[in-house]
Amino acid sequence: MIDDYRKGWALRYIREAKADLREAHRTMGADPSLLMEALRKTQAAVYYSLGDPVSIESIVQQNLYEDDRIKNSILRYLVEIEKSIRLMAQLPSSIDEKMLKEVEEIFKTATEIVTLFTEN
Repeated sequence: MIDDYRKGWALRYIREAKADLREAHRTMGADPSLLMEALRKTQAAVYYSLGDPVSIESIVQQNLYEDDRIKNSILRYLVEIEKSIRLMAQLPSSIDEKMLKEVEEIFKTATEIVTLFTEN
């Protein structure tokens, strides 16, 4: 169970990520920063729903290159989000259908995690 402060931030970030995704879908081919923002907000929502975001970020960074050894499915998922963010930062300056679908899948899973950890 997380406190109300973190719960509030987790739910806010997930709402904002959803809005960014809708806008990215609407403006397909436009500014990829919308997808990057959606990913970062999705990541922040999950971090807040799990506890202290700074500690979780540190754990993710420590495990970033340990793909095969990560047994915890949530940690493996968090590492994948971080890798997606890094990859997207290096991609061309337009949104394509594949990128949008990947971010939507990450968002969908993140929403399930946030919902699970923020329910009363």
